[in-house]
Amino acid sequence: MLTRQSMIALAAAILLGLFAVYIANSYLSGREQQVAAGGTTKIAVAAVPLAYGTDITTDKVRFVDYPNSSIPAGTFTSAAALLPEGKQRFALMPIGINEPVLASKISGAGQGASIAALLTDGMRAATVRINDVSGVAGFIQPNDTVDVLITRNVANGAASSQVTDVLLQNVRVIAIDQEAKNSDGTPKVARTATFEVLPLDAQKLALAQEAGNLSLALRKPGEQNNPVVETVSMSDLRYNMYGGARYPAPAVVGGFAGAVGGAMREGAAQIARRPSAPRSSAKSAPKKPAGRDVEVYRGTKSDQYKVGGR
Repeated sequence: MLTRQSMIALAAAILLGLFAVYIANSYLSGREQQVAAGGTTKIAVAAVPLAYGTDITTDKVRFVDYPNSSIPAGTFTSAAALLPEGKQRFALMPIGINEPVLASKISGAGQGASIAALLTDGMRAATVRINDVSGVAGFIQPNDTVDVLITRNVANGAASSQVTDVLLQNVRVIAIDQEAKNSDGTPKVARTATFEVLPLDAQKLALAQEAGNLSLALRKPGEQNNPVVETVSMSDLRYNMYGGARYPAPAVVGGFAGAVGGAMREGAAQIARRPSAPRSSAKSAPKKPAGRDVEVYRGTKSDQYKVGGR
């Protein structure tokens, strides 16, 4: 037999359950009314995952109701608009299941899977040669951003020395070799990399390949460009505060700015305090050794003699 406390607890639980059902029904009813008020339209979505280069066929897409207030630009509302008779389309970037098929993510009617369709207006695709070292061991993937470094010989009088400069910063990779996306996402050692660059930067890349060796440095997504770019030469390959790479700005040095600046100022002050050595003449005669006085006592009488002098 239930006690009085158990009956009170059971009644409270029933009331809370009924209240939760009421709130849920009210919310769902409101959503249905909003959808009904705005209306829906059937649009094409992916029925299976579509990778880059996948041909789009009727069995790989389906049409679902989509709220008119949330339909993205570039959708297709009929199979005839998506796949005109006799004209094929291809996916230009990955499209997930139930993701709307947009015109910006597929090729034009009757066109192949061309990377040119992925370029931003005014940009160019430029390809450079890389290897397992300069390509960061295959860890660079399409849509990553990189810095392009150039190492070349620079004439210094009769001799020459090697230097490394940052040629381009924050460059988007649109393809590795002939693939715009690795199928399994694993690292792949490639021989070429294709970048999206401005026309002038494409010229720089073409000239840089002939002038020296190019290397890539993988960047963190969204990282800002470094406004201070230094040229590194052979003299900078030292682990030395005074003789190594320069520290042009506190933004580069970071937390060591005060320590480095203070140490360099102290070193300069010590050098300035050193007495300058007198200039020596090649014709000056060597100094004669200084003599010494010796005092000899004889009883209560003392005599001094010069010893060692001339």
